[in-house]
Amino acid sequence: MHYPDLAVILVYLLAITWFGARFRRGQKNLRDYFLAGRTAPWWAISLSIVSAETSTLTIVGTPALAFTGNLGFLQIVLGYLVARIVISVLFLPQYFRGELFTAYELMRRRFGERVRKLTASIFLVTRALAEGVRVFAISLVISIVLGTGEVASIVLIVLLTLFYTFEGGMTAVIWTDVVQMSLYVAGAAVSFFVILGHIPGGWAHVAAVAGAAHKFRIFDLHFAPTMAYFSQPYTFWAGLAGGCFLTMASHGTDQLMVQRLLAARDERQSRLALLASWIVIFVQFTLFLLIGILLYVYYAGHHLAPPQQADRIYPEFVWNHLPVGVAGLIVAAILAAAMANISAAINALSSTTLVDFLRARGAAAEGGTAGEERSLRWARWWTVGWGAVLLAIGIGARHSQSVLVAGLTIASIPSGALLGVFLLGVLTRRPRETAALVGVAVGMAVILLVRWATPIAWTWYVLIGTLATFGAAMAASLFEG
Repeated sequence: MHYPDLAVILVYLLAITWFGARFRRGQKNLRDYFLAGRTAPWWAISLSIVSAETSTLTIVGTPALAFTGNLGFLQIVLGYLVARIVISVLFLPQYFRGELFTAYELMRRRFGERVRKLTASIFLVTRALAEGVRVFAISLVISIVLGTGEVASIVLIVLLTLFYTFEGGMTAVIWTDVVQMSLYVAGAAVSFFVILGHIPGGWAHVAAVAGAAHKFRIFDLHFAPTMAYFSQPYTFWAGLAGGCFLTMASHGTDQLMVQRLLAARDERQSRLALLASWIVIFVQFTLFLLIGILLYVYYAGHHLAPPQQADRIYPEFVWNHLPVGVAGLIVAAILAAAMANISAAINALSSTTLVDFLRARGAAAEGGTAGEERSLRWARWWTVGWGAVLLAIGIGARHSQSVLVAGLTIASIPSGALLGVFLLGVLTRRPRETAALVGVAVGMAVILLVRWATPIAWTWYVLIGTLATFGAAMAASLFEG
């Protein structure tokens, strides 16, 4: 163990917990707890979006993708930009008509209560599962730092995160995201130059070795209408479709992201936060992919055998080769990303549970100060409940070859059905509640069939699910009378 590094990590964990918990002051109602009182500046929301979008899966998994492959993942990031433009045009104007707390209130307004409950339920189940994989990713880092796979280490991180989320609500989520995102990007930048310093010949040598191995290849523009082609996740068209439709679903229909957009002061600031976040995302993914290439050259030059699980390549190098103090800072940065995601997920799951289920039934409908205080208490206790659920799922999720791909795959399976019904709501007038329900059922059935019965890559799942949902709902609307 590196005791100075462990001291850095411990100080960081305690400091960020204290910082987040301080935001409890001034909270009087659900608007304050779930939407940060709609006072957060656009740039803070933008960094919070980036923080939620990347996570420990990015920090651990992205260098591994470049280590074993190339820069092809950036094709997906290009799709992220197209999606943000579409969301700005189609979804944001709808979300800022009236005061909404969750994305699924829009579905109630357009289709009715049953569609709202169905879409909210899909979010709760799939977000909990996807976030559980992210919680598990922490164990990869903790096991390297402490030399153990003990669950107690994961429990510590989750409990600290839960504490400040319980206390500070969405305000704490946004501002701790800003701190933590800044920390892990700074940590990645430091590690980039430190790793580069370990390679004789510097960047010129990296360019020569990696270039010969085609590590800098980004675009794969070939297209062939065959099953073998559609089974490849990182071609240009798969990346564009996967990145675009997955981001339209995650940022346009997933409460984890929509809640941040709703926390902006107005639609203009929300749009600015969303579009600005892509610039940071692009720079960030490029940085982590280049770190993977540096590690490839380093391992090749020193004739080292890479770890059996590729996702361990970056955290292992950080802990075993970086200077004392720097290693602690970067491990703290990785844990920061984990805490940022856990806090955001817990708050989003809690808000959806309370607003779309309990509060909708009148559990918090009584007016006045007493009603608001009761709602606030329920919000905090549901925060605790979902924290326990994520912890349990994280402990149980242990057998993924790539935590990044596992997380994206889980998110992609239901996202097409959600995006399809949301597009149905904002683009059409004829389909009503029954048609929307049929569309969601067909979309989910189709994508589950694709997942388990075909070799089609996860990057196509959201597009397929969206088309199936939208098409089935339009067909069903012809029989609604």
